[in-house]
Amino acid sequence: MDRFEFNKIAGAFLFGLLVLVVINNVGNILVHPTELKKDAYPIAVATPASTATAPAKAAPEVPLGELLAKADPTKGAMVVKKCEVCHDITKGGPNRIGPNLWGVVGRPRGKHPGFDYSKAMATKGGSWSYQDLFTYLKDPQAFVPGNKMAFAGLPRAEDRANLLAFLRTQSDNPVPFPPVPAAKPAAAAPAKAAAPAKTAAPAAPPAPAAPAK
Repeated sequence: MDRFEFNKIAGAFLFGLLVLVVINNVGNILVHPTELKKDAYPIAVATPASTATAPAKAAPEVPLGELLAKADPTKGAMVVKKCEVCHDITKGGPNRIGPNLWGVVGRPRGKHPGFDYSKAMATKGGSWSYQDLFTYLKDPQAFVPGNKMAFAGLPRAEDRANLLAFLRTQSDNPVPFPPVPAAKPAAAAPAKAAAPAKTAAPAAPPAPAAPAK
């Protein structure tokens, strides 16, 4: 291929490129594309329903008298084994890490003979009622902060009630349980409104008399 033929081919290629550029520019001048600000056909996307559930309401607290009325001393004898690690339960028994618990219900707090109580317990005052013991056994440090008892407590109300029922039997003069609260009367249902009385239908007019013959 001579130089003249090569120049012809190169010229034709450049001319073709020039034509494409001109056509592209002319097309942009004649047509002005505009970008859509929103979809021509919007697609609704359902938002997922919230999976969060409302917190469950705490069960109403059962009165102590009702719990003790249903308590089982036999089950309490099993619970008291946790206490016997530090306490003696028998009548006239010794003090151990903690004081002897015979007749503890109704006994003055911090005054059992021969036991060295913490200052917090010795100055607490009052006597051990069922309600006080029930609260104390749930969290000893919360009821008497700074006392010597390192026991974590009994979180279940049924366990504490059964334990108190057993401790009641460990006494020469058992203290009566607190009374069971009287049941609240059920609210009376609202009276239904009386149905309106039906009005009597108007009497039919009397038939005309027959003419005399």
